Amino acid sequence: MHELLAAYPVTLALRVAWGDMDAFQHVNNTVYFRYFESARIAYLERLDVAEFVSLREVGPILHSVNCRFRLPVTYPDTVHVGVRVTALGTDRMIMDQCLVSEQHGKIAAQGDAITVTYDYGKGIKAPIPTLVRERILALEATVGNEVDRTRLP
Repeated sequence: MHELLAAYPVTLALRVAWGDMDAFQHVNNTVYFRYFESARIAYLERLDVAEFVSLREVGPILHSVNCRFRLPVTYPDTVHVGVRVTALGTDRMIMDQCLVSEQHGKIAAQGDAITVTYDYGKGIKAPIPTLVRERILALEATVGNEVDRTRLP
């Protein structure tokens, strides 16, 4: 894990593929979203709540995602992506993400995603299951993070 990601309980190392680059010889902006997605899924898997990730009934659905690009990443490189939950509401959470370039030793991009808990059978929002909420709080506590539970509805 990269030291810039010490506050992130889940990190993922991903090798930059030659095909990730575009005509401008740097990783295409859309690929950063794929890197972030892989880290979000790793976070959810780390919660060890298979039924939440399997989407059989109630599970997460992406509401919005943002990225701030700070420096271009190129091949060859390995990026380290950290993810943490910063806010937890009744039916949604904010996941903060940070991407560090091993080649540069710096933050290359920062982003956040809002995920909403969704009942796929009924087609409506649903409360975050208690077990999932407890596991998020416990996971964040492993790196000393306190999750804001007042910011979101």
